[in-house]
Amino acid sequence: MSAVLVLEAITVLLSIPVARNTGSGTGAVGVLLICLLAAAMVALCAFVSRPWFLTAAFVLQGLTVLGWFINPSLGVMGVVFAAVWALLWWFRQEFRRRQAAGTLPVPPPGRPGD
Repeated sequence: MSAVLVLEAITVLLSIPVARNTGSGTGAVGVLLICLLAAAMVALCAFVSRPWFLTAAFVLQGLTVLGWFINPSLGVMGVVFAAVWALLWWFRQEFRRRQAAGTLPVPPPGRPGD
């Protein structure tokens, strides 16, 4: 999940040139908000093991989608990464369900020393 946050932060930062050069452009406040959003994503990586992490990640995702008001390209990225976060959440739930049921696949026994 940290990798997704870092990749999303990089993508959000790459939206600055797009936001500055398309449509009506983005002012200094918009650029500052984009930078703060990316910094919050990177900072959140330190808290992956906390129980409130997913809630905070979804809040940041919602803010990214709301970035549509800064520039539509930021909102589109937010929607794309929202799908990624939904898939990650589903993978996590499915892993926990299978773990509780004891149906996780087991690797085949290997040779000693492998």
